[in-house]
Amino acid sequence: MSEVLYFILTIGILVFIHEFGHFAAAKLSKMRVDAFAIGFGYRLFGWNKLKGFSFGELPKDFDGLGNTDYRLCLLPLGGYVKIAGMVDESADTSFADKPAQEWEFRSKSTRKKVFVITAGVLMNLALALLIFWSTAYIQGKKYIKTTTVGYVAQNSTAAIAGFQTNDKILTVNNKSVAAWDDVRNEIFIVTLGKDINVQVKRNGKDTTIQIARKNIPQDDINQPFLTFAPTQTVVESVMPDMPGAAAGIQRNDIILSIDSVKISAVAQTIEMISACKGKTLAISVLRNSKDTVNLNAAPNDSGKLGLALANSYTGDFEAKNFTLLESIAEGTKSLVNMSSLTFVMIKRVIFNEVAFKNVFGGPIKIAQVAAKSADSGISSFILFLGYLSLNLALLNILPIPALDGGHLIMILIERIMKREIPIKIKIAIQNTGMVLLLLLMAFILFNDFSSLKMFR
Repeated sequence: MSEVLYFILTIGILVFIHEFGHFAAAKLSKMRVDAFAIGFGYRLFGWNKLKGFSFGELPKDFDGLGNTDYRLCLLPLGGYVKIAGMVDESADTSFADKPAQEWEFRSKSTRKKVFVITAGVLMNLALALLIFWSTAYIQGKKYIKTTTVGYVAQNSTAAIAGFQTNDKILTVNNKSVAAWDDVRNEIFIVTLGKDINVQVKRNGKDTTIQIARKNIPQDDINQPFLTFAPTQTVVESVMPDMPGAAAGIQRNDIILSIDSVKISAVAQTIEMISACKGKTLAISVLRNSKDTVNLNAAPNDSGKLGLALANSYTGDFEAKNFTLLESIAEGTKSLVNMSSLTFVMIKRVIFNEVAFKNVFGGPIKIAQVAAKSADSGISSFILFLGYLSLNLALLNILPIPALDGGHLIMILIERIMKREIPIKIKIAIQNTGMVLLLLLMAFILFNDFSSLKMFR
């Protein structure tokens, strides 16, 4: 339930900001706005100047006379602003056979049309920038001051690449690294598409690891290529009716040992549990940061206890504070880097270099991450909002029918042609785009439901 609530809150904020951009730009451009909707489909309730507060759909012959109907709709997966004289999600073409009116979208200049169409994206970018700037100014930045590799599981991609547990990374392609952010940045962004040489200190000796790019996974989010040390394994959630719950393991327990073997990482924990199907394991956990509790649990036939686990860093951080000007520069840098990475990942998906499901997440994934970030504190939740707002802006401006980018392309084509594209063609393009987006959403939802099986 908490995940559902956080999803609704997250989407509500982002959609409101986006649609308010369109709404405000339309009003500034003297266009009539017939509806401001959060959600799609059936109108649950709303308010306008003529009818006041009302439930359900408005009568089909209702004429708001230029008064906006502010409404909440059934499906909380987006929103829209209905602007008079514009072909949009409503597919309203009642204006098509009538002369263009001065308050309609179609009668305005190209400059005003572009302003209205891009205003939603600009608002999302502005929100992301504001969050990145303020986060940098208020919190500064924490650097994970380690370059030591955490537990490397047998036959993992890291092991195949040549890494071993407790390797200390010194350089990546001859560039020195001092924190884990440096390591990830060099491996996954700076050296993108290139083979890499990693110099490590292993058992007191310098060793060079040469890694072909094909041996480095494209997705480092769902299944990290390398983890850092020192860490401890924290239980994020416990599935009911599974062996872990039956044994008494609780959320936020820290797993100290399994069968007297000291536990330091999630990969190590999963490796040991998976190898002991049906065998009773002696598990020692730290509870409430003070009590050591000894439990016995037997993994099921699939080698699972029903636990969602996470690594928690226990080493040193370096905190850096920024002045107001420095925070603006740092926030802008974060926005540029995230934007670049987003477009790179989209390109990789298009060229089939990385799986679609590893890049795009739907309502379930958003709900999970939103709830998780909220549990970590309001600052983490707000930062997540910033990242999501940026991604919403970037995806919306893509030249795809039914998205803002698709509308923008049609506006520019009309400018070049010096005449309006026929309404029937616009409707066909809009409907095609909506069908494609619905299919895409269905596919993303399918991937989301599939990811629910990723419990150990």
